[in-house]
Amino acid sequence: MTYPVGGRHWRACRDIIQSQALRRCAAIAVAIALMSALLLAPATSLAQTPDQIKALLKQAGTQPGTTPPGDNQIVVQQPLGQQPAEPQQQGPIVIKGGEQVLLQLAPGPARGGAAVISTEGQDWVDATRERLLKGNPYTLTPDGMLQLPGFSPIPLAGLTPMEAQQRLALDSLFRDFTVTLTMLRVAPKGTRALKPLGYEMFRGTSTAFVPGTDIPAPPDYLLGPGDVLSVQLFGQRSQILSLPVGRDGSIAFPDLGPVSVGGISFAAARNLLESKVSKQFLGTRARVTLTELRSARVLVLGDTEHPGSYVVSSLSTVTNALFVAGGVKQIGSLRRIEVKRAGTLLRRLDLYDVLLHGDTANDVRLQTGDVVFVPPVGTVVAIDGEVKRPAIYELKTEKTVEDVVELAGGFTPEADRGRVMVEGIGEGGARTVTDIDLGTASGRSTTVRTGYVVQVAALRPVVENGISVSGEVYRSGTYGFHSGMRLTEVLGSIDELKPGADTHYVLVRREAPETRKVSVVSADLAAALAKPGSDADLVLAPRDSIIVFALTSPRDQIIAPLMDELQRQSAPSELAPMVTVSGRVNAPGRYPLEPGMRVRDLLRAGAGLQDSAYASTAELARYTVVNGEQMRFSLQDIDLAAVLRGDQTANSVVQPYDVLTVKVMPEWARNEQVELVGELRFPGIYQIRPGETLRSVLQRAGGLTPLAFAGGAVFTREDLKKREREQIDRLAGRLQGDVAALALQTAQAPGGVRTVTPGTTDALAAGQALLEQLRHTQPVGRLVVDLGHMMAPTAGANMDLTLRNHDKLLVPRLTQEVTVLGEVQNPTSHFYRKGLTKDDAIALSGGLTDHADRARSYVVKADGSVQDTTMRWRRSRRVGLEPGDTVVVPVDTQKMRPLTLWTAVTTIIYNMAVGLAAISRL
Repeated sequence: MTYPVGGRHWRACRDIIQSQALRRCAAIAVAIALMSALLLAPATSLAQTPDQIKALLKQAGTQPGTTPPGDNQIVVQQPLGQQPAEPQQQGPIVIKGGEQVLLQLAPGPARGGAAVISTEGQDWVDATRERLLKGNPYTLTPDGMLQLPGFSPIPLAGLTPMEAQQRLALDSLFRDFTVTLTMLRVAPKGTRALKPLGYEMFRGTSTAFVPGTDIPAPPDYLLGPGDVLSVQLFGQRSQILSLPVGRDGSIAFPDLGPVSVGGISFAAARNLLESKVSKQFLGTRARVTLTELRSARVLVLGDTEHPGSYVVSSLSTVTNALFVAGGVKQIGSLRRIEVKRAGTLLRRLDLYDVLLHGDTANDVRLQTGDVVFVPPVGTVVAIDGEVKRPAIYELKTEKTVEDVVELAGGFTPEADRGRVMVEGIGEGGARTVTDIDLGTASGRSTTVRTGYVVQVAALRPVVENGISVSGEVYRSGTYGFHSGMRLTEVLGSIDELKPGADTHYVLVRREAPETRKVSVVSADLAAALAKPGSDADLVLAPRDSIIVFALTSPRDQIIAPLMDELQRQSAPSELAPMVTVSGRVNAPGRYPLEPGMRVRDLLRAGAGLQDSAYASTAELARYTVVNGEQMRFSLQDIDLAAVLRGDQTANSVVQPYDVLTVKVMPEWARNEQVELVGELRFPGIYQIRPGETLRSVLQRAGGLTPLAFAGGAVFTREDLKKREREQIDRLAGRLQGDVAALALQTAQAPGGVRTVTPGTTDALAAGQALLEQLRHTQPVGRLVVDLGHMMAPTAGANMDLTLRNHDKLLVPRLTQEVTVLGEVQNPTSHFYRKGLTKDDAIALSGGLTDHADRARSYVVKADGSVQDTTMRWRRSRRVGLEPGDTVVVPVDTQKMRPLTLWTAVTTIIYNMAVGLAAISRL
């Protein structure tokens, strides 16, 4: 174990080591104690699963299967956005200049002790960490230095991410931290992403020369020593001859003697040999082919990847030689490649002619002794933006911006020719930026020099003479504008809208071309379509944006950006033009305030009134600024019925920040219902009015059938079910805490002596099982009702039950059994006979178990009430039963003293089981 003690007093070092050792020993001791409790507990005890074991160990301050991390731990991570991959042949990833890295600093483990660092030192460490993290992500300098604010640069170029982390961990700046360094593989954008044109064509080429044997020789190919001719004779003589060209340029033709072919073309040599054969050998003809080509040794020099001497085919050209040499370096010229023969300049090759125009006229074939020389690159200019081929270009005869644009393939359709920026370095060494217009002669003739960057801007996305349409329409997009254009010319029919579109509130965002100030108007499209060309048919303006809303979908996300625009452009001394409609409208929310907007317009923006709206009156809250010093609040009542009738006197003008609230109709309740199930004449779901009672609904249902068992009726209520669920969860949490505390007490008693007794171990096992059973217990929500007395003619109003929404009554058939639950040998139901007692029912179920508590046994009546038999002592054994009753024999909690909640838990579980059994009988 290592600790950071450099630069500290020896007493501080001693305190560090002691505090760290004590802390680790305490964590290990607690972990051992917990593991002992877990191992000694039975299979059903607490923390059986790996996740539970990990949670307990985490509370103890350690993790399973790990050791506490050391100082400056190195965490190896993949670069962001990349998946772990197998090592590639290219070698490990190394950090280069200009790349971005993410620096993460976590407090070191040595900072946990009280004496590790002083208060002043702690403040310095926290401030340093905060300052360094704010600088993320860091971009390395071109030479690969990590420049942290306020500290000396740290060199990282050439290191792998893991090596860089090790380098940072050794720095004294990070001695109190755990350092993690992550490389961010961010793709360059803009001019940084531009690459020189043409150099990528040489990537992946091999420098090994493989002569081509199946390449047809062109007719103008000049023969020389090393070439081999194949002559096939047919006719009177049939023979195939292989005739190599000697160093003197001649071939030895049998029966003809030497024939000189060196220095002449292959076509001329073929005609010569065929003529000689036809003259010398009567009745014989010849067919001449070139079977082997000679090789040529050439020199490739200059700024190539692998300059040197290469043996190439006699058909190889300059580009073939460059490929064999690995291509041209980026400091080499692609436009002034020289070919020298016998010390004189034979040809200059411009690779741009090959790349951009496919012209290979200057790509000459090489001969032995030729030299291919690549000089340094000349003038280079970058061009980016709206051109077809953004890149860095080498200039030859090009001098102007127009020439550079032509090299880049011309403009794209989105290019703004009137907005071209030229960035360069002036004669004084300062960077300059010039805006030019390529639509003028002076702009096109602007000269460029090496290092210049030409940026062609894109056209503005704003359509000057257009109308945009969006929202609940089938054909969204941009439409052409003309003077006097109206809304119905864009949305000429209801068929243009999607189903469910709001036809009464169409919002139009309007932007003034001179000031870019935004205003909002709305229109009633239904009224405009009814009378095209009327005042309801809104006159549009250039750049208008028409938004059609849905009746049912929220409008907040669509309107929010527009509301933000209106609020930003409002002057500090004026209120933002926005109003609010709330309450019982279909689309409540904030809406832009239009010029001359009235209450009815605000209701139209809210998509109209809901069915539950109180249509007589509404409330308008108004906020006004008094003398620019305070906000005054006032209320006024709006005659909503008059507004809806079209009364303009009641249709008030709204002001900024007004809030119109539409109230709910008094005693409005929608779809309140109860369900009647079982032995009723007309069971089913019944709609109820507020305050209606159970007796009233039973009368509407025709009353009970002759087979109904009124005493066993089950009445459930959703509110009670939620309340029972909360009680069960609360009790489960308390029981879980008791079980966990008992496990810790079992693991280690006071004084460090572990005491485990069979009774305690059994209590742990039973407690865990009981906790699991309690968590799976489903609430019933039963309310005990005496349905027989309630339906009696003499029953008073105090016996009736007021119903609530979703109440449910289940009336079973007459039953002839009693049920025994709990700690008996065979919990089951038994046929009822007259005079059956509780003790008899227990005996029929095989008697009590060893864990039974006879004294606390009780009877749950068919209606859900509990008959207490614990105070009758011996007479409780002779308690008489009735059909539908349930005898519950609880567990004897006195034998399991460590868990005091067992009585309450078992009672709840048994009572829920009785309720569910009563429901399941239907």
